Amino acid sequence: MASTDELNRAKIKSALALIGFLFISYGVAAISSTFSPGIWYEGLIKPSWNPPSWLFGPVWTVLYGMIAVAAWRVWRVKDSQLALGMWALHLVPNLLWSYFFFSARRMDYALVDISFLLVGIVATMGLFAQRDRIAALLLLPYLAWVSFATLLNWTLLRLNWQI
Repeated sequence: MASTDELNRAKIKSALALIGFLFISYGVAAISSTFSPGIWYEGLIKPSWNPPSWLFGPVWTVLYGMIAVAAWRVWRVKDSQLALGMWALHLVPNLLWSYFFFSARRMDYALVDISFLLVGIVATMGLFAQRDRIAALLLLPYLAWVSFATLLNWTLLRLNWQI
């Protein structure tokens, strides 16, 4: 049986790991937010179902928290290195999408990038599901939102091809 000191150390280690995953997730969010939409985005032709600009911040804030908690839950399971490696790797296209879409103004590159992001989310969910079903389920809203964002990216590209 574990001593009280060992349990306390384990709790502290777990709390620090959660803070680390939150730091990484929100760090990606912070970097992504530097590639802000600006006037260019406002001038695009948008479909009637385009969400209002104010909605993106709150949605992503919740999603990044869920992404971090999912990774933390998997971290607590033995032999989770591959799953966590995929989690970290999938954050790369997540980060790059904002750059391609907003800074480079390359909706075509952004569409390719977000396709890789979708594959990365599905792969991460698959690896997470083998270790912690709840962790995989925590990524489901993220998958849904990025799927919607992919459709929106494609529609904006199609509507604004000449711009």
